[in-house]
Amino acid sequence: MAEQQNCAFRTSIGGQALIEGILMRGPGKQAIVVRSPEGLVVKEEEITLTRDKYPILGLPIIRGAVTFVDSMVRGVRALMFSADYFPDDELVQPSKFDLWIEKHFSGEAAQKMVTVLAVILSLGMTIGLFFLLPTFLAGFVDPFIKSAAVHNVVESAIKMLIFFAYMLLVSKQKDIQRVFQYHGAEHKTIFCYEAGLPLTVENCRMQKRFHPRCGTSFLFVVIVISVIISSVVFSFVEWRNLWVRFGMHLLLLIPIVGVAYEFNRYVGGHDTALTRFLSRPGLWLQNFTTNEPDDSMLEVAIKAIELVIPAEKGKDAW
Repeated sequence: MAEQQNCAFRTSIGGQALIEGILMRGPGKQAIVVRSPEGLVVKEEEITLTRDKYPILGLPIIRGAVTFVDSMVRGVRALMFSADYFPDDELVQPSKFDLWIEKHFSGEAAQKMVTVLAVILSLGMTIGLFFLLPTFLAGFVDPFIKSAAVHNVVESAIKMLIFFAYMLLVSKQKDIQRVFQYHGAEHKTIFCYEAGLPLTVENCRMQKRFHPRCGTSFLFVVIVISVIISSVVFSFVEWRNLWVRFGMHLLLLIPIVGVAYEFNRYVGGHDTALTRFLSRPGLWLQNFTTNEPDDSMLEVAIKAIELVIPAEKGKDAW
């Protein structure tokens, strides 16, 4: 059967694949659904976005960075929740760090501490791998070049190479294959809802698995915009100084993420020849991060999205 292409409207509901489960987040609540060995486990939670509490954080550009960090924190918590139902070998002894956390913090405080550390490590890895490492490696060719423009080309090429290599390597990991299947189930279910079709396994199965508002597309846009902005800024700073370049990359993170967020909002909210063209690279990259789900995964995704669809029709419009 041909894939469903029509879209009745665009929803702001988004999701994240977990370990044998899915996190779906709507305008007012989020739901985690995990298929544990004992059956489906559901966790619902009312949410209030940080930018709703502080309106200034909802301004264009700024809201992108705020939304990114907020989504990362909620995503890490959801991953930890799903991981609890699939523990590693019980014979493995807890690490010294685990024992230290248990000794110095209560259950809830320990969870918050682990979440904070996980977010910091995730951010650190992202910044280090895709921003600082390319700058460091590009420094090795600086003695052989005389212009900032050439340096920017070299650094940009290294950045893109690292990004594509990372995507390829992650996609080859066997442990992540089922997570990527749930990622595909999330996309198909959102497409089915946006098409105005009943949320059934049959209807979801026929949908596309590549969604323009996916986090994979967002990350690619971040990399591309960082290349463009860095190429401009580094033409006016001491580009041969490694620490200056490191510092500029860190200072530019918020505007880069903010511009990428606004770009994704625009592309995701409009269906024109231009937006379809602009979204193609990100959609292609989802070949690496989404796999075709089975019916049981679609059932999980359907349950998750049903829990966050607002009672007021249209409240979740993009």
